[in-house]
Amino acid sequence: MLYAVIPAGGSGTRLWPLSRAGHPKFLHPLTGTSESLLQATVSRLAPLTTPERTLVVTGTAHVTAVARQLAGLPEENILVEPSPRDSCAAIGLACAVIAERDPTAVMGSFAADHLIGDPQRWAEVVREAVRGAEAGRLMTVGITPTRAETGYGYLECADAVDGAPQRRVTEFKEKPAAEVAEAYLRSGRHLWNASMFVWRADVFLAELARQQPAMHAGLTAIAKAWGTPEQDEVLGTVWPTLPKISVDYAVMEGAAAAGQVDTVPGDFGWNDVGDFHTLGEVLPGDADGNVLLDAGHGEKAPVLLHDSSGMVVVPQSGRLIATVGLRDMIVVDTPDAVLVCPRDRAQDVKKIVDELKSRGEETYV
Repeated sequence: MLYAVIPAGGSGTRLWPLSRAGHPKFLHPLTGTSESLLQATVSRLAPLTTPERTLVVTGTAHVTAVARQLAGLPEENILVEPSPRDSCAAIGLACAVIAERDPTAVMGSFAADHLIGDPQRWAEVVREAVRGAEAGRLMTVGITPTRAETGYGYLECADAVDGAPQRRVTEFKEKPAAEVAEAYLRSGRHLWNASMFVWRADVFLAELARQQPAMHAGLTAIAKAWGTPEQDEVLGTVWPTLPKISVDYAVMEGAAAAGQVDTVPGDFGWNDVGDFHTLGEVLPGDADGNVLLDAGHGEKAPVLLHDSSGMVVVPQSGRLIATVGLRDMIVVDTPDAVLVCPRDRAQDVKKIVDELKSRGEETYV
């Protein structure tokens, strides 16, 4: 039985002002249903594991909301990190805690803020990755590219052998320039890196010890104290000393170079919901292509779009939103902030957050 780990962190700055540091995107119903992204992630895992084997790693600011949204999860399965130390510390902590229960357990790490269009096909791909993990491989789930995307990292793969679904990952690639992304798309050797990982706990921890001995020692010490009266003291002492680094940089790139990483390609309607333009593409709209995001409380929001098309509208304040003659625009209305921008500038919303931080206006962030 798979252990599922869900890292639930980050603030989703490109989805400001809906997503904030205190209420990030994974807690919002951005799925086209009343489920939050986090709840949808747990629902998607139901055919693969149980609530008792599902762990969420989140920050102190989010633990209450996570527990409220995931009432069926055992309280002890919500692992609270005192401060953000990036994905290696978060995923490594869960792995070390699982290893204390069962050293050879297979665990998978799946982000809390992704959308999957075909959950059944996704589960089939994960099961194939589990088979590779059981054989001692560090597995990833690679996404079959549908376009020359410059916003994602890539996995460079060797050719498939004898029609096997698994492929050797020869190198992790950074987010490429446009012409490089085009070459990746044509090559047939590159997959999007969605940062979905499956491995045996002991195999990952051994590789962590080889490449990041300080991180391994710290996480092992924390895991041994987990659930004991010494937990808070050890966590408070050791956690701030851990390197702040992603699991891709810390472990997976070096492991791929050593020939230890395989991937299972998948095509199941994956999307990382990075910005409002993306939401407009993946969520259903009206006859004019306007996407109205549910407020999450079941009520119909007051919106009037006259002679407007291709709009993404997020009504959160209760005020009437009315537009006339607009095309391909984003309108986000929250109680304390309003965002209006063209859809083709959706990636630049992060710059607003950066500017607010530089001004010291943290209340809006």
